[in-house]
Amino acid sequence: MQRQTLAYLYALSAILFWSTMGTAFKLTLRFLDPPSLLLISSLTAIVFLGIIILITGKYRSLSELKIKDYSRSALMGLFNPFLYYLVLFKAYSMIQAQEAVALNYIWPVMLVVFSMLFLKQRIGLVSLLAILLSFSGTFVIATHGNITSFRFTNPLGAILATGSSIFWASFFVLNMKDKREAYSKMFLNFCFGFLYILLWNLSTGHMSLPSFTGLGGAVYIGIFEMGLTFVLWLTALNLSSTTARVSNLVYLSPFLSLLMVSVFVGEKILVSTVVGLFIIVSGILLQQWSFYRNKYK
Repeated sequence: MQRQTLAYLYALSAILFWSTMGTAFKLTLRFLDPPSLLLISSLTAIVFLGIIILITGKYRSLSELKIKDYSRSALMGLFNPFLYYLVLFKAYSMIQAQEAVALNYIWPVMLVVFSMLFLKQRIGLVSLLAILLSFSGTFVIATHGNITSFRFTNPLGAILATGSSIFWASFFVLNMKDKREAYSKMFLNFCFGFLYILLWNLSTGHMSLPSFTGLGGAVYIGIFEMGLTFVLWLTALNLSSTTARVSNLVYLSPFLSLLMVSVFVGEKILVSTVVGLFIIVSGILLQQWSFYRNKYK
């Protein structure tokens, strides 16, 4: 089988698992509160990633790390998994899964904003219009299409779902600057993130034995959202002739997520959710078009 074909298979597998997460989050949160869900899922991710670095021999790079490397992971683990998932899970517990799926997809736009602010990357008028277009999509979703009334169905839930993308974009920018080996770095980030959520749960009294169903859902999320998909996606990028050939497939994920939410959670997908998501993705694609046009002109 050709390398590019394998790359597509790995990428599509990752996207398929990612697409189940809106459903998995919503269903599991029926049995666990957000801090408990994050505690179990992040521990599961540590075990999974630990096995991966043992099998691949990547654990050897851990012995070469310096104090500054641990400091980086301490900061990155604060953003992801701790703050990102704690805020995102809380959002899922407050609003419909379809809204959370769509609103959280604003993160590529946040990444552009962060790159402009912290990486000093210049953006043009088209990029600014693309950012505004994507953000307008979040208003369509959060207001259920009643934009003129400016009345949100659940303001705090919408803010949390959108705001979680700030923490993911922060993590992404830090990760772009970090040249350490990917698997061991991710393992160490999750170790710190688990420590933060453990301290959070101990201080807020969220330590309790989960039900079997809740435990199963949290383990599934830990493996397929936080662990395996990372491995599959990284493998796809390494096999692909160009990053763009597999990266563009990621736009399938939110629409597949809506389909699964409809089937397995039983939510009636609103027209405003689909329209808002199309607007967000259109803004992201416009931003990418602007980037490549300026790069290769």
